[in-house]
Amino acid sequence: MLHPQFPDTLTLRWPGGPLRGTALLPASKSESNRALIIRALAGGGQLSNLSEANDTQLMSRLLAHPAAPEFDAEDAGTVMRFLTAFLAATGRHASISGTPRMLERPIGVLVDALRQLGADIEYVGREGYPPLQLRGWQARGGAPLSVRGDISSQFISALMMIGPLVPGGLHLQLTGHVGSRPYILMTAALMRHFGAEVDVQEREVHVAPQPYQPADYAVEADWSAASYWYSLVALAPEGSQLHLPGLRRQSWQGDQAIARLMEPLGVHTEFVDDGVVLRQTSERAARVAMNFTDCPDLAQTIAVAAAATGVVVDMTGLESLRIKETDRILALQTELAKFGAGMAPEGKDMFRVSAERLHVQGQTVETYHDHRMAMAFAPLALRGRLTVNTPAVVRKSYPFFWEELRQAGFEL
Repeated sequence: MLHPQFPDTLTLRWPGGPLRGTALLPASKSESNRALIIRALAGGGQLSNLSEANDTQLMSRLLAHPAAPEFDAEDAGTVMRFLTAFLAATGRHASISGTPRMLERPIGVLVDALRQLGADIEYVGREGYPPLQLRGWQARGGAPLSVRGDISSQFISALMMIGPLVPGGLHLQLTGHVGSRPYILMTAALMRHFGAEVDVQEREVHVAPQPYQPADYAVEADWSAASYWYSLVALAPEGSQLHLPGLRRQSWQGDQAIARLMEPLGVHTEFVDDGVVLRQTSERAARVAMNFTDCPDLAQTIAVAAAATGVVVDMTGLESLRIKETDRILALQTELAKFGAGMAPEGKDMFRVSAERLHVQGQTVETYHDHRMAMAFAPLALRGRLTVNTPAVVRKSYPFFWEELRQAGFEL
């Protein structure tokens, strides 16, 4: 396999013919990182099929030493946000920092809420941003807590997971537009699995002061990772189909939306006993509107696949992409332009992806320290020779992605 030692650049080429076979997916990073926090708060339980992603391995290592004086969340948003809430609610005295990009990602919404619950937290540098210094917790709760929902649902999930520890329970009132709601519902489902009492309404979340109970849990395969294989099937030669084991029809992951979103781009999903089978179809829309409010991590995959298949897509719900591992909107615009495609703003909060004639002729894709940029653009290798800079970024969520492409028949 290509990890843990990745080359500086990776050139991909498809030798021809339909794409067929089985691709192995990583376990869900989103489920894994939530399950790790909740198990730590519950005091036990066996977790199986944990993600091999760097974010999950990092979370696991840091939780193994909860009394450490310093924590480095690196570039992992869920680690920074979930661990900050965990350390606060368990009364730790510690600092938490991350990469230079992580120090540019706002955390004030979470810190303000934790302070109202009794956490003593100071900003080490710029107000509203990591690094943070935590100095214990004088727990108080019961009163409604107003939290913005239009920045990151991870703030809400972080607060929810410590809810059972809050005296009198946790009562969140969500203000503004609430994005990525499926991730909030996933958090609630995992909390209930470990014995918590959680009620999620349109604008409110209630968590009872009922302790977690140790429990076992098997993590589902990752629908976000599956999205790249959907794109591969969409771009592959006629007659392509692929088996993806480990995915569930009844999933807690919002990114299962990829099955619906890829239909107009020519990919049909069939659920089978052990996962899904993807089949390329000849039925493609000329133009379609898609909203990514509840599944922002699918936006890059869809943008590239749409440009390559000639489907014009009007994309909305992209607000959170500006504060991810990179400014994903700017990164998409820059890299799509190399292939003759565009992602142009069209009125308020909408971008139109289009390409009259996309061409792949040996271009190099920059990844901007963003795992999803690398994997979203990789399927273009089905249309011609393609080079990806810094391919090691896939370690964040899908460390064996390149090896799976090799197994599928790509020349790397």
